[in-house]
Amino acid sequence: MSGTTALSDAIAVERKRYVMAARQSDTETAWRALERAHILSQPMLGQHMHVHWLMLCYAVRLRDIREMLGQIARLALAPIGALAGRVPMGNTGRSNVSAFAPMPIPEDLRPLLAKKHDNSSFRR
Repeated sequence: MSGTTALSDAIAVERKRYVMAARQSDTETAWRALERAHILSQPMLGQHMHVHWLMLCYAVRLRDIREMLGQIARLALAPIGALAGRVPMGNTGRSNVSAFAPMPIPEDLRPLLAKKHDNSSFRR
């Protein structure tokens, strides 16, 4: 399985986890699933933008103005960062963290990202 396929599959799992948690009003689990999807999506701009869109939609649903504004900014910044090769790996993508700060990648996600990085010129 290619790095991109494995990552796409893992992102889909996290998106499903988000949907299930949001339906059950489990906000903590929903955000955690979106954060994990964000970490996994960073090497792929389209997926990355989609996760930020989901984060924005969830913030709207929760009426979280700070998160809405943060996601709007990230939707504008993500393409620029990708083009410049400056994506802060491990960053959870939420407005409660700097959009520019790399963060530790969860152990269980590292092999998926390492496989993608081995097959691309993606830089930290």
